[in-house]
Amino acid sequence: MSNDVLVVHGGTPLKGEIRVRGAKNLVSKAMVAAVLGDTPSTLHDVPAISDVDIVRGLLELHGVRTSLSGDQTLRMDPTNVVIAGVDEINVHAGSSRIPILLCGPLLHRLGRAYIPNLGGCNIGGRPIDFHLDALREFGAVIDKQPDGMHLSAPQRLQGIKYTLDYPSVGSTEQILLTAVLAEGVTELRNAAVEPEIIDLICVLQKMGAIIKVHTDRVIEIEGVERLHGYRHRPIPDRIETGSWAAAALATHGEVFVRGAKQDDMMTFLNVYRSIGGAFDIDDAPDGGIRFWHPGGELSPVALETDVHPGLMTDWQQPLVVALTQARGLSIVHETVYERRFGYTAELRQMGANIQLYRECLGGTPCRWGRRNFLHSAVIAGPSELHAADLQIPDLRAGFSHLIAALAAEGTSRVFGVDRYITRGYEDFDAKLAALGANVERP
Repeated sequence: MSNDVLVVHGGTPLKGEIRVRGAKNLVSKAMVAAVLGDTPSTLHDVPAISDVDIVRGLLELHGVRTSLSGDQTLRMDPTNVVIAGVDEINVHAGSSRIPILLCGPLLHRLGRAYIPNLGGCNIGGRPIDFHLDALREFGAVIDKQPDGMHLSAPQRLQGIKYTLDYPSVGSTEQILLTAVLAEGVTELRNAAVEPEIIDLICVLQKMGAIIKVHTDRVIEIEGVERLHGYRHRPIPDRIETGSWAAAALATHGEVFVRGAKQDDMMTFLNVYRSIGGAFDIDDAPDGGIRFWHPGGELSPVALETDVHPGLMTDWQQPLVVALTQARGLSIVHETVYERRFGYTAELRQMGANIQLYRECLGGTPCRWGRRNFLHSAVIAGPSELHAADLQIPDLRAGFSHLIAALAAEGTSRVFGVDRYITRGYEDFDAKLAALGANVERP
């Protein structure tokens, strides 16, 4: 977009209240799950973000009738599911990785599916091989063509025993969405157990699925003959909550995040308190969490990202900006995505003292340790950040760049706001205004 830029006049603490809706990383998957049902589904508290629009468009291409009410309640009717045209799907190919998750539901409903070349943020390898391997195990036949992959199910898909090399969220979602209507029992080992995964299991259970979550990352799915629609209110978006919390800390501000819940934020809250941030939790039905900088110096910390219940990788980038203001050396070891520190080049341009390393600077070696990836960072602070022109490389890095611009002295220009940030942050401009940010569109 020609006006895809935000001018940020930094140095003003963020103060005020914003609200978070349903988790982006659950809502899109719950929308896919609706295709499995033979009656309509209703999803409440859906965030008004471009990722939802993209998935809604994909559903409509496949014959799912959708309607969105003013209170952000989405109704999806999958009665007349069809195979979308290759050219139509390819329009969305660079915008979403959701088509791969539609394969299981479409194979069950129609016996065939199509995967275009997939898009998404460039933050590291997110291969689809594990998706294809699992689908083959279920009995799908995959034909690779220049325009993508065409899948078919000559007979009903069969339950499998499958162990993931890594507890990947995407692969766990794929197997859940495929196993629920497969014949027999599926046993998934080393599964992801993120809160969004558990919430997806809640959605599928409401639809009639039989899913048992055992200890040690084992999920057992007993296939059923049919599923019906659901009514569901998703968990609040813990990534957006953490992003605004880090913004409050970096700008010496105070932000009340209405709708945020303590349960899924516990790991983040511990880190936030260790750095020196303060928070207060309101457990009322329409409550939330208040985050603020209590004054004084922030403390350096040593962090490692990890799968749940570890520190979420999407919290790493906003927290790094806050750590540039801590006195001393902080160490951050990224173990989930190998290229997630690319955004730090822009922070260094603004005056941050950040050094990247190929070694594992954490408590335990990770899968990147013997590979040539800059996956550990040492942040020395406090740094006086100054204004700069910033080009957003991906969704979460974009919010980190924005936090840095808000904390810096002077006027920055942040490019790529509409392309990236609005994918995951609802009413972004309005929320900035509500918090008193001094920003403008040129």
